[in-house]
Amino acid sequence: MELPLVTVDAFTDQPFSGNPAGICLLPGSLSPEWMQRIASEVNLSETAFLETIDEQNYRIRWFTPEKEVDLCGHATLASAFLLYTAELVDKDKEIVFSSKSGPLKASWQQGDFAIVLDFPLIGTEDALHPYFSEMFFGQQVVGAARLKRNWILELESPRAVEYVTPVWSELTHHSEEGIIVTAASYGDYDVVSRYFAPNLGIPEDPVTGFAHCALVDYWHRKTGKEHFTAFQASSRGGVLGLSRIDNRVLLKGNAVKMFEGFFTLEM
Repeated sequence: MELPLVTVDAFTDQPFSGNPAGICLLPGSLSPEWMQRIASEVNLSETAFLETIDEQNYRIRWFTPEKEVDLCGHATLASAFLLYTAELVDKDKEIVFSSKSGPLKASWQQGDFAIVLDFPLIGTEDALHPYFSEMFFGQQVVGAARLKRNWILELESPRAVEYVTPVWSELTHHSEEGIIVTAASYGDYDVVSRYFAPNLGIPEDPVTGFAHCALVDYWHRKTGKEHFTAFQASSRGGVLGLSRIDNRVLLKGNAVKMFEGFFTLEM
């Protein structure tokens, strides 16, 4: 069996930046075991597997190199970008992805960001981290919140976010999935962040859609704002437009196609 594989850099308009995602367009059903093997071989932070339901409707599943996850923003944005630019769907219509997190909608627009994703808001609750309550690897923690299997730690400045250098064994021991560090930013961006998820096989994720579904809630509760421009300050870097609408988040971004080939499977 041959499976087409495409890689797309998401949340960027420049190649070799943003967050690369693998995308497999499935000709039919494929077992989760094979999806995990492929994702481990691709070895990107996420590989998305798409199965056609009908015109403009697809099933989507996301796998890190080590496990399946319930929600992934950058691989969904990459998938929508590929479907639109390959003219597999109509740019004037929404794509609906059926996922473990419910229906997720994507649309094509003109403007600063080509793709808009309609995702669920991830609620956050202010709390003290049981281990990183005051310091996070040399940087002062000035606020914190928890969400499902992850934490947000607010640091005192964007520079503190950029300077963090985790000790991976310590971070792995004191986190479930991962930790988002963030700060109020300046200049062109309202929010800056990074995301560390060694327990998912991703020491640092370059640009993280799901994390921003929680950061929108965190910063809305602190500032009252509902619209943000966000920068994820990984070594690759990425830019997102964010809007909070009731219990939903609009994630906005660009993408660049980087690679196209085939997996040959002996099944």
